[in-house]
Amino acid sequence: MNITKNLLLTTFLALFTLTLYSCKTKKLAAKPAPAPVEKPAPPVEEKKPAPVPEKEEAPAPVEKPNFNLDNIQFEFNSFVLKTSSFAILDKAVAEMKKSPDTKFVLNGYSSAEGTPEHNMQLSVDRANAVKSYFINAGLNGNNFTVVGHGDKNPVSSNNSEEGRILNRRTEIKVQH
Repeated sequence: MNITKNLLLTTFLALFTLTLYSCKTKKLAAKPAPAPVEKPAPPVEEKKPAPVPEKEEAPAPVEKPNFNLDNIQFEFNSFVLKTSSFAILDKAVAEMKKSPDTKFVLNGYSSAEGTPEHNMQLSVDRANAVKSYFINAGLNGNNFTVVGHGDKNPVSSNNSEEGRILNRRTEIKVQH
């Protein structure tokens, strides 16, 4: 009985191996080259009389950039731009692209809260945040000079929160 089992097992393995080899994957047949198509002859062009030269129109006047931009506002104790500043920055980018060689000064400011050293660093960081926005928008970073002023030159009183909000800003000025 053992011999019969062994013989049957061996036969089964041989048949299984043969079926595996006979099921080889088929190779893709190469597609025949398409028959060449003749190109139609180009149409014969008829000669037309030369057009009468018209008066040259004056080129459209180049729109001068408007660099009268609003101040860019920031969150409290941060150089994170306020959402309302993005529209101003986008307008500034569009105007700056009209005159790509113009140089600008980015003046950063802070409110009077905090130490003078902290306010000075914060104002520089705010001006750099605006510069980064402009560079990311495709403007040349060499056209911008960053200046921090700390809490100097407030545009409003630092005695109220509304005034302090207005003093957390960066101003864009054309460099002369």
